[in-house]
Amino acid sequence: MTALVIAEHDNASIKPATLNTVTAAAQCCGDVHVLVAGANAAAAAAAAAQIAGVSKVIHADGAALEQGLAENVAAQVLAIAGNYSHILFPATAAGRNVAPRVAAKLDVAQVSDITKVVSADTFERPIYAGNAIATVQATDATKVITVRATNFDAAAATGGSAAVETAGAAAAHAGVAYVGSELAKSDRPELTAAKIIVSGGRALGSSEKFDEVMTPLADKLGAAIGASRAAVDAGYAANDLQVGQTGKIVAPQLYVACGISGAIQHLAGMKDSKVIVAINKDPEAPIFSVADYGLEADLFVAVPELVSAL
Repeated sequence: MTALVIAEHDNASIKPATLNTVTAAAQCCGDVHVLVAGANAAAAAAAAAQIAGVSKVIHADGAALEQGLAENVAAQVLAIAGNYSHILFPATAAGRNVAPRVAAKLDVAQVSDITKVVSADTFERPIYAGNAIATVQATDATKVITVRATNFDAAAATGGSAAVETAGAAAAHAGVAYVGSELAKSDRPELTAAKIIVSGGRALGSSEKFDEVMTPLADKLGAAIGASRAAVDAGYAANDLQVGQTGKIVAPQLYVACGISGAIQHLAGMKDSKVIVAINKDPEAPIFSVADYGLEADLFVAVPELVSAL
């Protein structure tokens, strides 16, 4: 059996979630290949070849693959899918966009968001917002899987020496075209890769207060900034900062939750963090049930005091 990992990259480097997905793939099969589909992505393919545990990198290069449009990437995966028993994607926005298209075209059941590989055909995945773990057996000849990266150690980014094989790029999908993108730029770490995250909730009251309170703390800790869904829905923080079941799944070394009550949807996205610190004036807030350290206090007093003490 051979597993194929669909690499996430920016045409120059490999994104961290790919390394975790390689680890999951290696637990499924002894032989792991990586597909790098992009445009002028030779540097990304070379980086993929250095990943420990990867035996082959398939490099598909074409203009239609430059922006990673799901329809075009899915077509590229399908062109080589017959060679593999397992096809694995990181459970990110991009992976979740492509994987169902591949599974549907192959007429197989997708196994989503796995957190553990039990055997080559059996996996664990969370259900009910992480309150229960389902053990799922996939009986299809080809397993299409998305991997929750935070539950697998990252494979070493260096030390490998995989061969790089060139594959013809799939034709562009006639029904879709890239128009443009508006990207938020930040000097802070990417939320899903950050080692420290400070998150704010609805208790902050406004976008101005959110920035006034959370930014100094993040600056002191060198942290990424996150937010609860309530804070995002209220307009206090941007959508790409949302942590939770319908946002981003994170597991940093340190997670500081400020004014977040701890709704089940939010806990599903951060409860695997190594150390959780909660600041909330409500002693009954559910966030305290998962926190390693809890401070029952007014965040508008406690956070500035914490910043001054750091």
